[in-house]
Amino acid sequence: MEKIWHIVAMIPEGNVSSYGKVADYAGLPGRARYVSKALKLAPKNLRLPWHRVINSQGKISFPINTPAFREQMQWLTMEGIIVTKGRIKLTQFEWRPDMATLVLSIPF
Repeated sequence: MEKIWHIVAMIPEGNVSSYGKVADYAGLPGRARYVSKALKLAPKNLRLPWHRVINSQGKISFPINTPAFREQMQWLTMEGIIVTKGRIKLTQFEWRPDMATLVLSIPF
């Protein structure tokens, strides 16, 4: 889980990544659901930018109009990310780190 937390912490303000991409970057391909679980279990003191993680279709994963959906949408909007009906344009806002950044930033 620490690898996932580290990757999520690296997502810069104004960008998003999908659960699947976070899993890939953490060396856990095909483990998108594990990313979701890791975020739920993350200690609050880590203050992870969980709101920057969305599904692979570019959508907020929470049901529309739930408190969690509204909170995530509010955080993303405050960071300048355009959210339209719960969807984010990945071509515009997806975080695409280069391999050097990933390799040199991950402490394990």
